[in-house]
Amino acid sequence: MLNMDDLKFDEKGLIPAVVVDADTKKVLTLAYMSRESLKISMERELCCFYSRSRQELWLKGETSGNYQHIVSITADCDRDALTVLVNRDGPACHTGTDSCFNDAVFVSENNHAFDLDALMELIAGRKREKKEGSYTSYLFEKGIDKILKKVGEECTEVIIAAKDNDRAETIYEVADLTYHVMVMLLEMGISLDDIRAELRSRHVIDHKVKQEKMTAAFSGEKK
Repeated sequence: MLNMDDLKFDEKGLIPAVVVDADTKKVLTLAYMSRESLKISMERELCCFYSRSRQELWLKGETSGNYQHIVSITADCDRDALTVLVNRDGPACHTGTDSCFNDAVFVSENNHAFDLDALMELIAGRKREKKEGSYTSYLFEKGIDKILKKVGEECTEVIIAAKDNDRAETIYEVADLTYHVMVMLLEMGISLDDIRAELRSRHVIDHKVKQEKMTAAFSGEKK
């Protein structure tokens, strides 16, 4: 584990910090930290930056309520830049968007990125604006009963593929199930963030239970 003296701050005593959403891995913002703001960030587990324009410390969320809870801070190989993994309470950008990085400069026609959030937004688009010939729009038109029927069918297909120990087919059917579950979530007004929050709460509980068991075991050994 590095300490602060291992880091290389620039001539103004600052180090760039790239803030990344712990769930989506999306880059939220680029800010700067001084030794003091980094110390505060680690002590409070909240992002505290140094504002170069105002030349003062800046605790993210102090006025907006959009705090960024730090999961980890990692230095690059040269130790002159940081990546800060966070769980956020709200938008990262002062404009109200999730990320400060929204204006495309170049988009390749040959190379494509994929993530579940982008797929969720695509499915949501088919719900907002029905498209003729779209299977997704068809499901939304038919409603929750049809959607649930498809979820049930895909669950069965997953079980059959896994029971046959067919890896390729299992992957294929799990992908189908994932898509139909996402349609169901949107129909019910449930977001991926809602699911992430639930899973995160379970992870925290599991972590605490694990710590308690280790503490109990250690205490028993001491006795």
